[in-house]
Amino acid sequence: MTTDFIAVLANPRAGRGRHRGLLPGVLQVLGESGRAVRLLEADSGVAAEQACHRAVDEGAVALVAVGGDGTVHRVLQAVAGRAVGFGVIAAGTGNDFAAAVAVPENPLEAAAGITAALEADRDHRIDAVLAADAAGRERWFCAVLAAGFDALVNERANRMVWPRGPRRYDLAIGLELARLRVRTYTLEIDGETRTVPAEIVAVGNAASYGGGMRILPDADPADGLLDVIYAGGLGRGGLARLKPRLRHGTHVTDPRVHVLRARHVRVHAEGIIGYADGERLGPLPLDLKIVPGAIRLLR
Repeated sequence: MTTDFIAVLANPRAGRGRHRGLLPGVLQVLGESGRAVRLLEADSGVAAEQACHRAVDEGAVALVAVGGDGTVHRVLQAVAGRAVGFGVIAAGTGNDFAAAVAVPENPLEAAAGITAALEADRDHRIDAVLAADAAGRERWFCAVLAAGFDALVNERANRMVWPRGPRRYDLAIGLELARLRVRTYTLEIDGETRTVPAEIVAVGNAASYGGGMRILPDADPADGLLDVIYAGGLGRGGLARLKPRLRHGTHVTDPRVHVLRARHVRVHAEGIIGYADGERLGPLPLDLKIVPGAIRLLR
């Protein structure tokens, strides 16, 4: 069995397939490290995670995610808290984690950085978030957990079979705005309990989600802290006016928006499914702990 190899999980549909032709070049650059490069095969998200875990167990020195935040999320389950290196090549529609940790936008440049890091035996320690649901099932994420209006939009869009593409999310936004209401959240912030009315709630390790919406503009993925945001009393008009400001992170100046930092956060509200790194995490309550330096990022 070959050990000390580089395993690569690539999503050919990421970024609507626009980077598909670059994969052979990426694999070639990674191979310049002198190690064998193994492209992992999987036909589902579950199979992808299983393949990543097998690669680590078989002696992979690094796992590389080629895709967007969804692909990063899959690989993260096998690398967080372990000694294996983690490489990211941004090739998705939304590359929020890659942007947060300064991964080069050019895929070949990112691959060269991973190769150089392996050759120099260096890494950058990055935090990750360990989430647990009410049954104690654990899952890692690295960017942002959406637990408010945006989570409702994600859940509705994922249930829809028409239309396809971005229009589905536009329709889901309109439908959720029509039924918008303030919900009561229980937030436990480092042991302090707050009961707050809110329409927006998010907890994260990185600044943005949804392909560049800077929901937590001051979040630092290496500071050992979670950033928490909640906002209430917005109404449909207020929420619609606030959303464009997310691109620049200026929404945090609104007096109805509250931002906190903590190491341990518990989020609870009725009828909300949490989404982290754009992936369905599960129903609230969710218990979130920051794990400093859980990722050995190769860059």
